[in-house]
Order: sequence, then structure tokens, then C-alpha cells
Amino acid sequence: MKSFAIAVLASAATLTASPALAQGRLGLLPQGEYVCALPGSADGSAWQEVEGRNFAITGASSYKAGNGSGTYLMEGKRITFTRGPMKGMRMMRVSSGMLQEVDRGGKLGRLRCHRAGPVSD
Repeated sequence: MKSFAIAVLASAATLTASPALAQGRLGLLPQGEYVCALPGSADGSAWQEVEGRNFAITGASSYKAGNGSGTYLMEGKRITFTRGPMKGMRMMRVSSGMLQEVDRGGKLGRLRCHRAGPVSD
């Protein structure tokens, strides 16, 4: 009887902890070309585009980058690239058309990607 009670309590603890661990609803990014840049300096240009980091959201959870294509997962405001050339990269949606890189420690990085327009062929 004790083992049954422990199992029930463990199940209840898991169910009550799950919402706290969830990042949010699954979502999709707006389709289009995303240009990635680092902040510039006060005496130079405001942004410095980073070569090779631009990508395009092409459809439901799909993207293409210069050297291939892959998939991403969007949970709430958090984006994780799960397959393809950007696999493992994490970003945070900071506004409707702006994403910011998230480093390994979970802090926002300097790289920002903004939606620049529709997908070009």
C-alpha cells in the first residue's frame, strides 16, 4: 500500500510541476528572410551584418540557410533549431520581427536577427 501511495504522490508531483517547466505554447515564426547583425558603434554604422548567419523561414517549422535547410521548434518565445545547418542554435523572440541569440548559459547574446521581408526565390 505504501508503494502505491508513493507512486500516486510522484505522479501528482509530476503533473503539478509540468506547467512550471513548460516554455509556452508551440508556435511558428513569420515566413520571410531574416538578416542577422551585431550592434555597431557610436562612431560607425549602427549594425554590422554577420556573413553566413542570415536565414529564411520557409514554412511550418522549416528554414533554409546558405548551406542547407532544417527545422526549428518554437515554444512560447523560445526558438531552438533542431535540424540542419543551425542545429543547436537557440534564440528568443523579443518582438514581432526580431530574434535575439541565447547563449549556452541562457542569457541573451549580442546577435540579433530581424525579418527583412518575404522569402526571395
